[in-house]
Formats: sequence, C-alpha cells, structure tokens
Amino acid sequence: MSKSTANQPEPFIVLPTSTHTHTLILLHGLGNNGQKFGTKLLSTGISSKGLTFTSAFPGTKFIFPNARKRRSSAFRRAVINQWFDIASVADPSHRRDTQVQGLVESAEHVRSIIAEELETIPRGNIVLGGLSQGCAMSMAALLSLEFPLGGYFGMSGWLPFREDIEDVVAPVKEEDNPFADDEADGEVIEPPLMAVGLVRDILSLDTATPSKERTSLTTPVLLCHGEDDEKVKCKLGEEAVQCLSSLGMQVTWKCYAGLGHWYKIPDEIDDIFEFLEAIL
Repeated sequence: MSKSTANQPEPFIVLPTSTHTHTLILLHGLGNNGQKFGTKLLSTGISSKGLTFTSAFPGTKFIFPNARKRRSSAFRRAVINQWFDIASVADPSHRRDTQVQGLVESAEHVRSIIAEELETIPRGNIVLGGLSQGCAMSMAALLSLEFPLGGYFGMSGWLPFREDIEDVVAPVKEEDNPFADDEADGEVIEPPLMAVGLVRDILSLDTATPSKERTSLTTPVLLCHGEDDEKVKCKLGEEAVQCLSSLGMQVTWKCYAGLGHWYKIPDEIDDIFEFLEAIL
C-alpha cells in the first residue's frame, strides 16, 4: 500500500445480510462523507416496490469510501471533504490543473479498494458509482482500470477532463496533421485506447499503450441526472454520456423532470435497481 493510500480515511462499510456475492463501491459528493451518504442512501433509496438497496440485494457488501479533507479553491480555501479540488462548481473544467493531485490520490485509493475486493469476488460482481463529485471521481477511476467491472452507475455528476478526452477521440483530418507522412509507417492506435491512455497519464498510472483486453470500456454504464439540477447542470451529465459513448461504451441515460441535485425516489431508484438486476 502506498503512502497516499495509507493516509486515506477508512471507508464506511455495510456488510451483506446473506452470503457475500457482490460489492457496490459508491462515492459521496462534495463536502459529504461516506457514513452520511451511505446511511442516507440505504435508508431513503426506496423503490416503488418498497425495497431498499440492502433488501433488494442481500448478498451485496456496500462500501462508501471517505474523501480526504482538502482546501477548496471554489469555497475561499475552506477545508472540506473532496475527492479533488475544483475552482468552480458551475464549470468543473475551469482551472483543471487544480484537480490533478486529488484525482491521482483518490483514484489510487478507489483502485486499492477494488483490488482488495477482487481477492474474494470476481470483477464482474463489483459495481462502482457515486453522486455528484463522487460520480466524477468514480468515472475517472473506472476509465483508468485495466479490466471491466460488472457495472457502473453515476448520479448528478460529470466527467473530469472530458474536453481533453474528446480531443483525443475526435478524428484528425490528414490536411490538419503536419506529421501524417511521418506516422504512416507507425503503429495506429485506436482513439478509445488513446483516451484511456490519456486518463491513465493524468492519474499518474502506467502510460504504456493499453490494449483492448486491458481496459474497462465494456463495463455497462448508467448515468442519471435531474433536469433542474442547480449545482451540476444536466448538460454536464449529457456531455459525459456523449463522451463515454464515443469510446464505444454501453451507456444508458436517465433524466428526471423536476429533480434537483439529488436522486429521485422512487423513479431513479427503480432505474438503478433494474440496471443492477440486469447486469448482476
């Protein structure tokens, strides 16, 4: 375990009520913590059938990691729980340089939790996800993985460095590429793999060119957002869907009328349960 991972707070864990078969790793939002988020989600996230996460999935272990306290550029340098620093909540892409250190440290932490779970259950039985900044952080961690998970679901979030990823994926016209002739005899790397390599580079991971077999791009994804989200605009969620889809990922998008920056009961919970039941 690295020093940065060892310094991370312990996660809040809710053990399964039957034999452990699956694990959900869910990241909280800005200023929150694992215990508050986990307790709230597991108690109020009730489906139209009256089921909670724990009653619907009795064999599932729920892990709610805790973000470290960091000084916030968006809130006058106040010290709050956040996975990475952001300079603007309204525009998460503003001053992206402030985000890198936290992204690196938090991705390592999330990856270490996944690695620990892999000691007891197969990767197809692990689901990653999060809310708000936890959605953003877990999405970045997902793209960095060398293997697919059983699934991913995010609520009211965005994709960090989305513009940079899209730049890599966008086709380059030959007339716009001054090095086209030089690259003619070189190895052609598919844009999705280049995008994965970029994410791993940002997160200070192995930057060797990834192969199709060593990515998470076949992980099924569900992204949910409120139309009236006043904190993380719905457009940011839509842009994340478009970006992940451009990488060839299977993405389901759900948008809820009248919903702000939270999850909708029971509609969104029903959609999440249906997604989990289908993939697990």
